[in-house]
Amino acid sequence: MAAWEETRPLMLTNVESTLVRLLRDVAEYIDNSPVPEPLESQVSLLRELAEVKLVLRFTGGWVRDKLLMVPSHDIDVAINKMTGYQFGLKMKEYLAIPSNAEKYGLEGVASTDAQSNKAGVDGKSKVVGGLHKIEANPERSKHLETVTTRILGLDIDLVNLRKETYTEDSRNPQMEFGTPEEDALRRDATINAMFYNLNTLLVEDLTGQGFKDMQQKIIRTPLEPHQTFKDDPLRVLRLIRFASRLGYTIDSAAEESMGNPDIKEALKVKISRERVGIEVEKMLKGPDPHRALALIDRLGLYETIFTDPESKFVPETERLRLAYDTVRDICSATSQADADLGLSSHAEAVIKEILVRSDDEKYLAWQLAALVPWADAPTPEPTKPGAKALPPVASSVARAGIDATNKVCAVVTAAVNHMSDITDLKDRFCDRKTFPHRRVDGEDATARDTLGMAVRRWGATWRSQVMFALLCEVSGAGNESREDILESYSAFLSYLRSLDLLEAYAFKPLLDGKSLATALSAPTGPWMKNALDVVMAWQLRHPEKAASPSAKDEAIEEVKNSRVQGELKARLVAHVLSLTIRPLFAKTQHPAVTSRGRAVTTAVLAKPYAANLEAEKVLRPWKTGDGAFALDLLRWVLRNLDAPLVELHWGLLIPPLLTIVDDPDPEYKAIGCGFVALLLAVTPPARLARTGLGEVIHDALMPALAYLPSLTPEPAAVVLANAAYPALLALIRVRFPTGEAVPADPFATTSKAKSPPFRLHDPRTAALSALLRAGPLAALAHLTPTSNHPALTTALLTHLASIVGEMGVRAVSHLQHVLPLLSSVSTDPFGPAHAPGLLAAARALQAVLLSAWPRVGPWRGEVLKGVAGCWVGIVAWQIEHAGGSGSAELEWVRAELRTAVGMLRAAVAVGDGEGDFEGDVQALVAADPRLRGLFEAQSVEGDSGVARLR
Repeated sequence: MAAWEETRPLMLTNVESTLVRLLRDVAEYIDNSPVPEPLESQVSLLRELAEVKLVLRFTGGWVRDKLLMVPSHDIDVAINKMTGYQFGLKMKEYLAIPSNAEKYGLEGVASTDAQSNKAGVDGKSKVVGGLHKIEANPERSKHLETVTTRILGLDIDLVNLRKETYTEDSRNPQMEFGTPEEDALRRDATINAMFYNLNTLLVEDLTGQGFKDMQQKIIRTPLEPHQTFKDDPLRVLRLIRFASRLGYTIDSAAEESMGNPDIKEALKVKISRERVGIEVEKMLKGPDPHRALALIDRLGLYETIFTDPESKFVPETERLRLAYDTVRDICSATSQADADLGLSSHAEAVIKEILVRSDDEKYLAWQLAALVPWADAPTPEPTKPGAKALPPVASSVARAGIDATNKVCAVVTAAVNHMSDITDLKDRFCDRKTFPHRRVDGEDATARDTLGMAVRRWGATWRSQVMFALLCEVSGAGNESREDILESYSAFLSYLRSLDLLEAYAFKPLLDGKSLATALSAPTGPWMKNALDVVMAWQLRHPEKAASPSAKDEAIEEVKNSRVQGELKARLVAHVLSLTIRPLFAKTQHPAVTSRGRAVTTAVLAKPYAANLEAEKVLRPWKTGDGAFALDLLRWVLRNLDAPLVELHWGLLIPPLLTIVDDPDPEYKAIGCGFVALLLAVTPPARLARTGLGEVIHDALMPALAYLPSLTPEPAAVVLANAAYPALLALIRVRFPTGEAVPADPFATTSKAKSPPFRLHDPRTAALSALLRAGPLAALAHLTPTSNHPALTTALLTHLASIVGEMGVRAVSHLQHVLPLLSSVSTDPFGPAHAPGLLAAARALQAVLLSAWPRVGPWRGEVLKGVAGCWVGIVAWQIEHAGGSGSAELEWVRAELRTAVGMLRAAVAVGDGEGDFEGDVQALVAADPRLRGLFEAQSVEGDSGVARLR
């Protein structure tokens, strides 16, 4: 560069020339106007300036950049005898005069905010932006009011020439009008202290050093550096920024003062962190962030700038250089093609191509590099138990130290929180690739779903987070070389790209929360997010299936239809049980069952039941509003189980089911019994035997049979009975899967057959007998008279029939108890008022006759008593209540009674019974002709009862 002259003209653009002409004309207009009323101002005008003419100067950065032939759209205009606000008002007044604006190709000044936002955006804009006054605010480094506007695409700041007087304890100066020389000397650097005089159209170097320092590429303060920095410590950062931006060297005397402990303390105490952050952001977004961080590092300013007043952690600043050197090498890497030719590192090229795609990601890389020394700071403890987790210290440094934006702080927080997750997955990936045949414990780190879900877990800023993990590894590496670390990350990232997972965080889920909740028949809730992750993982494993047009419908059908089994359903079952159900039941573990679904072999004290609602919310969240969805999800799981899934998840299924069964609330106990029945329906007998839980489940279910009126309302007792008995029968089937069958054909010969041989005391029979006695027989004996509880009586008779049917011929041992009970219920005078009860009694009788036919002969009198009494009672009721409701239902009962008589006739004909059955029937009909309809229509050959027995 040629030697710089003390003064020299500049080559202006057309827009700049127009602006100069406009400002000079405004100055002339002001000089020729009557003296206005003085406007309020924070700065008093010196008497000697009152009579001089206006002189305008372009100042600072624009002049410097113009000399360097660097385009600049920001112009500071210094005014010798008016404040910026005063001059701006006069300029607005001048442009409002007709035809004045047109002389400069303008259309006046914007009068609204909307016009102002559009005005002056580029050089073609014809409207001058509205005047925006910025009040003086010393705390934000605004020491004097200024006015900003936009003209022809240029951002203009109007401000008066000034001098500053500082106190010892503040960087906020006393301001007053000053001469051009005083204004130049107060500036941070000589290269920023030159003016462009709009009257002479020449550059003025009033410090005498500006041209020379630009020629020698030196950053120097106009006055003695120590006092300059003490007056305004922010100048330390500004010099670093300009040195890194321009590639200049900071004067040695200035450097020495910048590292002075007094100056560093002043920088920490006197400068707002907002202003520090602005300077740091400009450095890191500038052309050479590496040089800026290197200067900060070399001058010992790191802990002054990147600091958290609340943290006692001492950052490892020796890690800083390795971090910012690595970012420099990555950001300056050439393409992979050049890397293949050896012109740069292949690993660095890959990392840059994937992780640093934009200026924003480049800026974040530098920002994260600057925070690496804080990466290992212990995470602060929450202020109180259960409080929201505090951000990591590195994030607090970003916010408290350099006033970083919320976006930057969020990236830093995510980067620190996910660092170990990222490095662990990367290491497992590399290990898997190095030793492909080694047994894998846990997730396969090369699987597409594992990697894709990790990217989704890290989120949209995952690239910056991986960069942070890389920088932390490089700067803290032990025996592993930097090159090896970069190679490992390059391989990891290349593999992600090969699987098309770089944008996995934005992949659209196949199902939305509402579709999944509908398919699961569960309410929406917090469980959906993680469940949708299971669906997404399935998509990642099967991209070809997920891409099918019918994929969504097929997925919904698999989840919804219990007959369809598939990988997606199996994964959802595993997820719901382990990550949704188990945590909700963790505090109410059943005392008789281990967490693995086995019987407890040592004595365990039962946990007390919650005494109030608040305690229940803590101990039994699955019953409260926030966690009530658990039961719907558990119901879906149980309806979609098969034997392999039961084997796989037994330990996750049994504890919550028994916890629900143990609940004293009949509603939840009934739900638990129903759930147990669903589980046992698909449980392999061997599984129950291995875990020793048969007796445990039995003991948990049996108390449900004691929930009877009057302690339990009849509707609740009915619901509980209808859930408990099927569960107990299902348990018996699984516990004792082999039982002797009822003789296949009771009419194998035409002669009377002897009773077939059978054992009455096998374990299955013993269990059924105990259930019959402790269940329906005991309950019906308790409900005396049964007609007072018709709904519960109906339910108990229905379950009695089921138990007898399960017992088969072994039910003969209970005839002396069952038949009189059925006769009593059937002959209750108020029985016809509730036809379903009589219908249940008739069908229960049929079940007894079908199962115990070999020994029913001697009991024919009891049977005839019951059916005859019931028939007569119905006839009498129908006569008394002719046309009343329930008449059709009673006809069904009469039909079932006729069927029962047919079955009895057949059983007597082929069994061991003695006596004249037909004679007994004739005697009954003779005694009460109303019974003719019960008996006369029956015949051994055509009777429907015979068909039932067969």
